[in-house]
Amino acid sequence: MLFGKKPQRFFITSEVKCAHFHGVNVSKPIPSYQVYKGDVFQLVDQAVDFVLSKIDLSVGTRDKSATVDVQYELPVQAVAEAIVNAIAHRDYTSNGSVQVMLFKDRLEIWNPGSLPFGLTTAKLLLPHNSIPANPLLAEPMYLRGNIERMGTGTGDIVKCCIEMGLITPEFIQEEDFRVVLYRTPQSTPQSTPQSTPQSTLQARILEVIFENNAITQIEIASIVGVSFYTVKEYLNKLKKKGIIQRKGGTYGGYWEINKQL
Repeated sequence: MLFGKKPQRFFITSEVKCAHFHGVNVSKPIPSYQVYKGDVFQLVDQAVDFVLSKIDLSVGTRDKSATVDVQYELPVQAVAEAIVNAIAHRDYTSNGSVQVMLFKDRLEIWNPGSLPFGLTTAKLLLPHNSIPANPLLAEPMYLRGNIERMGTGTGDIVKCCIEMGLITPEFIQEEDFRVVLYRTPQSTPQSTPQSTPQSTLQARILEVIFENNAITQIEIASIVGVSFYTVKEYLNKLKKKGIIQRKGGTYGGYWEINKQL
């Protein structure tokens, strides 16, 4: 994976799949789809280039210097860090591949595997130990400058996005590990269960599901104006009460409302 000419001969699923969707859901036809192969360094460069070629780029003027300032709508450092982490820390024994999916409102990077024992998604927002899943990959990638081996990568992702005025990125651990970078500026105030009555927020979530029963948790969070974790908490409560149930998987599945509040 580091120096082989065709590493995919030995690790078939070590490729990176990149897709660009015009909407907010995974749906066909897919406007742009690429499968990248090569060593870990090539995979990183190709995947980052794919994202940067699809997002908006603003170009400044030469008022202050001969150099023109350019700025992407997503921080390049955050995009690169998320992709590097996915490739460096994925489970290479899995038959799954790293997936980079760009939607109208967000960028999602999926990688097979789970967080090391003792490390949670909440701890990723704070300083934490560096626990590489693949030490033999981490050392050369550190020497090349791709990673720093200090456990600050996820914090840097959050910091870069917040500094650009974007919604705070989310780290999600389910069957796979997922990083979500939002393209939407932080213009709408985020509500919390403390500022919004529970019954009101619960009713609003049900209303959104009633309007579109195929909606995802991330989409509900965006519409309602709360975090993904808040939506997940309330949906779990609704499922325990028997008010709703999920049919099918994350994508392709749907919500079923059994009874009213």
